[in-house]
Amino acid sequence: MNRSEAPADCRPDWWSEAAGLWEHNATWWAEELTDGADPEYAEQILPIVARHLEGARRVLDVGCGEGQISRLAAGIPGVEAVVGVDPTPALLRVARERGGTRRPALLRGEAAALPLGDGAVDAVVVCLVLEHVEEVDAALAEVGRVLAPRGRFVFLLNHPLLAVPDSGWIDDTILGEQYWRLGPYLREDSRVEEVAKDVWVPFIHRPLSRYVNGLVAAGLVVTGMEEPAPPPGFLALAAEYAEAATIPRLLVLRAEKLGR
Repeated sequence: MNRSEAPADCRPDWWSEAAGLWEHNATWWAEELTDGADPEYAEQILPIVARHLEGARRVLDVGCGEGQISRLAAGIPGVEAVVGVDPTPALLRVARERGGTRRPALLRGEAAALPLGDGAVDAVVVCLVLEHVEEVDAALAEVGRVLAPRGRFVFLLNHPLLAVPDSGWIDDTILGEQYWRLGPYLREDSRVEEVAKDVWVPFIHRPLSRYVNGLVAAGLVVTGMEEPAPPPGFLALAAEYAEAATIPRLLVLRAEKLGR
């Protein structure tokens, strides 16, 4: 996903209201990033999530959007119940329309105040969501609360190191050098970025330690980490990225709740 920041006076009037941004972008999100339209989801993200959910019975999809991960989870053998939670009514409407034969339960709610009881699920998925959530520590604490002991947490992020604002692939034709430029990684940064024409999305950059320490505080221990290379379908659509194919765009963490 290409991202650029515009000056404040060029942003929409409602740029500071995250809820308004997601409501406004719902149609774009549902058409451009779901049901096979986006190769990173189709070729990489969905298979990774499916693999990590094997053996789960009760699954929560936080920030479910239009529901593609909730629908995926509902179709995994052995999964008995799936709940998707999202704060955006327009996306939840699409999720209900696309519910499929095994319809997930869909609830309106915030990541920092999940509408589920303690220990209600044995697996939680948060996919490309927490970089848009201001109350990240509260959201991670909520994941820990709703997970049963020994439950798993599957956590996907735009890679915090390599997706830092002002980072990107540099092809220096004067010096004859090509490299990936890193931005100010250690500085937390909040901004609204234009990810497609007239589509504005709020992003919050945080260093990886911020997330890992949040997991620890929530009683979760990291049990696995992946940094997959961009999938072929994405590289085919982005010729300028081909030379940077060894730079991951995605970070996947798997964690487990302590206890018995």
